[in-house]
Amino acid sequence: MNSILIIDDEKEICESVKMILDFEGYQTDYSFLPSEGINKIETQNYSAVLLDIQMPEMNGFEVLRKVKEKHLNLPVIIITAHGSIENAIKATKLGAFDFIEKPIDRDKLLISVRNAVEHNKLLLDNEEMKRTIFGEGKILGKSKAIQNILQLIEKVAPLDTRVLITGENGTGKELVARAIHNKSLRKEKPFIEVNCAAIPNELIESELFGHEKGSFTGAVQQKIGKFELANKGTIFLDEVGDMSPQAQAKVLRVIEDGKLERVGGTKKIEVDVRIISATNKNLVEEISKEKFREDLYHRLNVIPINIPALRERLEDIPILINHFAQEITAKHKKLPVSFDDDTIKFFQSMPWTGNVRELRNAVERIIIIADKRLITKKDAEALFVIGKANFNDLIDQSNSFQEFKDKAEKAFILKQLKANDWNISKTAEILDIQRSHLYNKMKKFGIEKED
Repeated sequence: MNSILIIDDEKEICESVKMILDFEGYQTDYSFLPSEGINKIETQNYSAVLLDIQMPEMNGFEVLRKVKEKHLNLPVIIITAHGSIENAIKATKLGAFDFIEKPIDRDKLLISVRNAVEHNKLLLDNEEMKRTIFGEGKILGKSKAIQNILQLIEKVAPLDTRVLITGENGTGKELVARAIHNKSLRKEKPFIEVNCAAIPNELIESELFGHEKGSFTGAVQQKIGKFELANKGTIFLDEVGDMSPQAQAKVLRVIEDGKLERVGGTKKIEVDVRIISATNKNLVEEISKEKFREDLYHRLNVIPINIPALRERLEDIPILINHFAQEITAKHKKLPVSFDDDTIKFFQSMPWTGNVRELRNAVERIIIIADKRLITKKDAEALFVIGKANFNDLIDQSNSFQEFKDKAEKAFILKQLKANDWNISKTAEILDIQRSHLYNKMKKFGIEKED
């Protein structure tokens, strides 16, 4: 169940919002004191936080900064009676997910919370995806491109040279970075990841280099930055193409001097860090647009590694499908499944714009929805609404993984009902589910027999 935390010093607001969310099936908790709310976030898992701005102990902006320092991906929705453009802009810069004015509109609240929860789930799914593309520490694939990457990893891993990994979203850039670290002489030291695209510009310098107490509003204590945390180890600058110009300049200085200064500090701190960077952007084009420093690019791009798109290494798809099938059936406590040759060829014909991550999602969907020991091409075609164009349309029309699954399942059930002339018993038998279950699915998706 999705758990929501409300931090607001007004008891009536907490209780009324809790009543609305509880009625919608959320598990809701609240705190009147910001410090108590922060402690709860540290000890419990929440899908989203609703946060007031004006509170006696500390204001919402200070709380937001504290939360984002340790829980960058946790969606925080600001709720306030003091709505203004300035407050909204400030909250957004500090990483707030949304901004709701009091008195709270019920529909606006539910939409915002639903979107925040789905956003949080997508991020968690993404993290899980990253952990499953490797098989026992090895990158999966027999294609020449993957074999070349593996050989290059072996060559550069023992060295301290900087590496720039490029490739489309979902190709596994972080996993290559981890492989380099795990085979390096620094493998017993920290591997610190920084997603430069996920950190607001206001916080990126503090996140990378730390800050001193009192250096800015909300800096109530000293913070150690990612570069210091990675000392003697590796720092992975993911989505480095999205780093702010100010942060780029400071990273360049650290590379040149081997020293950094915390925000608000004057002391030079020596750091011994290996830098591995990654981006899905063309940094040469970004340089021409004056969005990325050319001198920093040349510093980072000592050893370039480009990960090809999945559609460029089709021979790896069967290996990945089998690996994902084993991992997914174990996860869901299902019997092992297999994919026939025609299904594999069908998967190899798909565009896979989301690459390995998208393939893994597709394998999980088809295993859950088809619910069979042997997956056939017919199952795959039904799942993907037959044809690449419709498949891509379905992706474009879905705002979340759950919405995509629901639409795909609805299309699959509707196709089977039509194929069996709306015979419920026969369709339920083919789908291998109870008739009552099929009726429930039809009600859920609004499926009715056409006149």
